[in-house]
Amino acid sequence: MTMMALAATALTPAAFAANPMVGGAAMYPTKTIVDNAVNSKDHTTLVAAVKAAGLVETLSGPGPFTVFAPTNAAFAKLPAGTVDTLVKPENKATLTGILTYHVVSGAMTSKDIAAAIKKGGGKATLTTVQGEPLTAWMKGNMLVLTDAKGGNSTVTIKDVMQSNGVIHVVDTVLMP
Repeated sequence: MTMMALAATALTPAAFAANPMVGGAAMYPTKTIVDNAVNSKDHTTLVAAVKAAGLVETLSGPGPFTVFAPTNAAFAKLPAGTVDTLVKPENKATLTGILTYHVVSGAMTSKDIAAAIKKGGGKATLTTVQGEPLTAWMKGNMLVLTDAKGGNSTVTIKDVMQSNGVIHVVDTVLMP
């Protein structure tokens, strides 16, 4: 195989590890976090919240970011009316704080997080973009995050690679 043919092969989508489907949609490693999230039927609430908080441009930027992405079902666990209240313009700062609490700078795969947990003797502290820590730990073979209020969220789909980071789908909204 010529060097040119080898280079062309290395750049084909097949060269990327296949991402898991999220919300019934293919997640393309060549697209940004936002470009992929808008296609997931399980993340319509998150996408609406990201738009309301004015974070589309940030999460479409070069990153890299690690995003713990709550599903619509995760948002539905919040007390009735919470999401409707948070997306109001007067609550933008609060909403932004909650959403950026789901983001860590850098691209951390589940293996990276597991290594940090092992190094930390069973727990790893992840500093969010919002500024407060998340605690990562393992429950059996499941990655669990504990938020600042003591709530737990489990990663249900891991390592969804993006052009500007990685998404891990979570089952509960994390609260700073």
